[in-house]
Amino acid sequence: MKIRTLALLAVLVVQLLYGLNYTLAKDVMVGGHVKPFGFIVLRVAGATILFWLLSFLGPKEKIDKRDYIRFFIAAIFGIAINMLLFFKGLQLTTPIHASVIATISPILVLIMSAFFLKEKVTSLKILGVIFGFTGAIILTVYGKSLRAADNVPLGNALVMVNAISYSIYIVLIKRLTDKYHPLTFIKWLFLFGLIMVLPFGYSEVMEIDLQTFTPFVTFEVLFVIIGATFGTYLLNPLALRHLKASTVTIFIYIQPVVAGVVSIMMGSDYLGTVKIIATCLIFLGVYLVTKRPKISA
Repeated sequence: MKIRTLALLAVLVVQLLYGLNYTLAKDVMVGGHVKPFGFIVLRVAGATILFWLLSFLGPKEKIDKRDYIRFFIAAIFGIAINMLLFFKGLQLTTPIHASVIATISPILVLIMSAFFLKEKVTSLKILGVIFGFTGAIILTVYGKSLRAADNVPLGNALVMVNAISYSIYIVLIKRLTDKYHPLTFIKWLFLFGLIMVLPFGYSEVMEIDLQTFTPFVTFEVLFVIIGATFGTYLLNPLALRHLKASTVTIFIYIQPVVAGVVSIMMGSDYLGTVKIIATCLIFLGVYLVTKRPKISA
């Protein structure tokens, strides 16, 4: 099998794992088994252990001292703010809302790349940004949930900040991922991230009562740690080595589809007119942002 085909399969698996993560993680938190910040500590701690064990099979690279600061800053945006706000937001909103809002990341990366990396922005991309943010605002303000306990506007806002934080992280790590092997980069990223999230979620971890865990809840927790964290952070960099960023970006559309189907099947969400309109606007916006301009002869 060709390397490109394997890379495409890796990206597909990543998006499927992320898509399932929305509903399964929400189910654990709604059931009161693990609170959001405690869940993040479990998620990051489990993945950190797995990455450090796996790193012994990778190359032994010496880290420049000044890069430790860059790892630390990347962990602030890529692990701490990103994951803490995402799970707290997911607790308050619905899987479909969270997964659709997450797709604006390519739009945010475009804006930040234009500002920090001085990349060229076309009028088509500007139009895409307008469509994308319009859809996100509609979903945040007018979206509703089946659960009375949900606070959809606040949850959507937290997921939006999560998407902004993750986009900053993507821009920040460009030099680090070019300089170091993926395993070297990820193990240090997660170690710093664990140190950061531990103070926020330690007390919630201590509140966990394993006796309330059914076999399915145990599966859901392990899925989030091994599949939606360890698996995705491992496969993504490997795929990016053999695919263009624009190709990988297109696959992000799969997340809301998977999240929507699974959440509706599990009865944790529904598909209404507002969600359909907002989703179409965001999808159109991401398409325009990632669309390659025609080269004139």
